[in-house]
Amino acid sequence: MFDLSILLNPIILAIIVCFIGVVLYFVMKVNYINTSLNGLTDVLRSFRKGNIVYRFKELDDMFLKNPFISNYWVEFKNTLVFNEGISLKGSPVENSSIQCTVDSSYFFNEETLINSKLNYKFISAVPTILTGLGPLFTFMHIAIAFSKVNFATQEATIASVSSLLASMKVAAMISVVAVGTSILFMVIERILYKNMCKTPLSAFQLEMNKLFDTITSEKFLVELLRESKLQNSVINQTFTTMPLQLKAAFDKSFKETLVPYLDNLIFSVNKLQDNIKSSASKGLLDDLFGNNDDDE
Repeated sequence: MFDLSILLNPIILAIIVCFIGVVLYFVMKVNYINTSLNGLTDVLRSFRKGNIVYRFKELDDMFLKNPFISNYWVEFKNTLVFNEGISLKGSPVENSSIQCTVDSSYFFNEETLINSKLNYKFISAVPTILTGLGPLFTFMHIAIAFSKVNFATQEATIASVSSLLASMKVAAMISVVAVGTSILFMVIERILYKNMCKTPLSAFQLEMNKLFDTITSEKFLVELLRESKLQNSVINQTFTTMPLQLKAAFDKSFKETLVPYLDNLIFSVNKLQDNIKSSASKGLLDDLFGNNDDDE
């Protein structure tokens, strides 16, 4: 029958306390990472790709004030390219957007947002440390037990052998507890790491990719060439339609302003000529009749 009193051995208690302390430390770190990533994901979900250009300052301020991500955000921000879409007649309208020349996962990944916050090298070494405590204290306990063996008398020999067997049982239990806590910690670490760290990180990366399209150097040059062609098309179209627009404007101005003015002017001239002719004819008749009166 298993003797539970063995678990009260100071060495076994020390290993158990060490195990509980490391688990609590790991849970605290994991909870901090989980809360931070979920909060950042909720922030990203409040933005849309169509309005990110106009609300980028708001997002920038929020991320810069967050110590969890501020350093990596500054580096990521230097890779962003603000693209103002051009819309032409007969072509689909392009929404303004922000593109990144380096994939966002280069800055926001498992190493930067989880392992660096988690002190992952230490956490990875914990199973090895717990396992190593087993042989260390086991052989130490056995060495101490052998040092107390006394074969001077028969009674002392029997007592020493009984004490040695009890010490061997405790030494074996030390190894079992050390290896057991190591395996248990690995199981806890894998489950919590996946559910509370990697899953929220994947959700954060997904939202980040929704807002910022990745554009390679080659694609950036192609886009630049395309934008140049579109701008040249706009300029050529402007120069092509400008003479027609000027002609239409001149014709409209001529018809609406100059033609009525000329019509009025011609009408006035004709009226003046009629008046002159009428006055001249009347004067001629007066002269004619006036001369006849004088002859009489």
